[in-house]
Amino acid sequence: MEMLELDGSQGGGQLLRSALSLSLCTGIGFTLQNIRAKRSKPGLMRQHLTAINAAAQVGGARVHGAELSATSLRFMPGAIRGGDYSFSTGSAGSCTLVLQTVLPALWSADAPSSVRLHGGTHNPLAPSADFLADSFVPRLRDFGIEVGLELVCPGFYPAGGGVLQATVQPAPGLRPCAFESRGEFERMDGTALLSALSSDIGLRELAVLQARFGLGEDARHLRQVRPPRCPGNALMLCVRHAAHTTTFTGFGERGISAERIAARVADEAQIYLDSGACIDEHLGDQLLLPMALAGRGSFTTTAPSDHLRSNAALIEKFLPVEIAWEQQDATTWRVTVAG
Repeated sequence: MEMLELDGSQGGGQLLRSALSLSLCTGIGFTLQNIRAKRSKPGLMRQHLTAINAAAQVGGARVHGAELSATSLRFMPGAIRGGDYSFSTGSAGSCTLVLQTVLPALWSADAPSSVRLHGGTHNPLAPSADFLADSFVPRLRDFGIEVGLELVCPGFYPAGGGVLQATVQPAPGLRPCAFESRGEFERMDGTALLSALSSDIGLRELAVLQARFGLGEDARHLRQVRPPRCPGNALMLCVRHAAHTTTFTGFGERGISAERIAARVADEAQIYLDSGACIDEHLGDQLLLPMALAGRGSFTTTAPSDHLRSNAALIEKFLPVEIAWEQQDATTWRVTVAG
């Protein structure tokens, strides 16, 4: 088996998850050293172990070093198997990051799959379940990938308790895609999701979005988790254009006012709206892998983040593609994948 030697010191958990996905899809094994070496707590954390174990189950892999706080891992993939799976982070670790790790393998399988994930569904530094449903899954459909997603129950840090259900159909050949223009603006919707917290918090957040973007009453939504498991708050601003929808998310923090959380979301959305980009910075990172598996494609984005650059370098080690980015104007970059 071909094996790659990878250095994880220049990135975080994303490099690990991308390596797992690419290994399963290409049949190339890897050894990853210096995992999360520059983080305050280096090595593998619980949610990383869940992703590794999930990838091993889906891909019949042999794994060495999958232990808490381990800084090196050896992963040797086997045959991908479609089927019914259930994975739990055992905490409020992100369900969505685990799902994104195994999705490429599952759409490469020769049979449909269902995946039930337990843990956190709305976590800082991870795509929320709503982001996946509104922004990520529709773009996967353009590649010919059919994914069904149901948020059974939201889960927040630290209790977790969320449940996310996904179905994945085989996609034997991916269509190359170009996401260059988002099209005409259609509408915005703001949603404040709360668990065991006063509705006043959500109303204050939505009031900020109303003031910034003129959201009408029908575009402001308040959702309370019933029954609540622990205090939690996510504010989502869904921006719909004719060709693409993206969702910007902020999370309540102890000691940070509702107004400040909402202002952060509004500022991030405004940067996107002021640009000529189709794809926001975070989704760009996530679309790079299916685009590379398709062999070619392109998208415009607000900026090539450090995540995108490190992810691109890793993808080029596994796949015969070249990934480049070129600045189009002051607010927009074009990312190109060429086989």
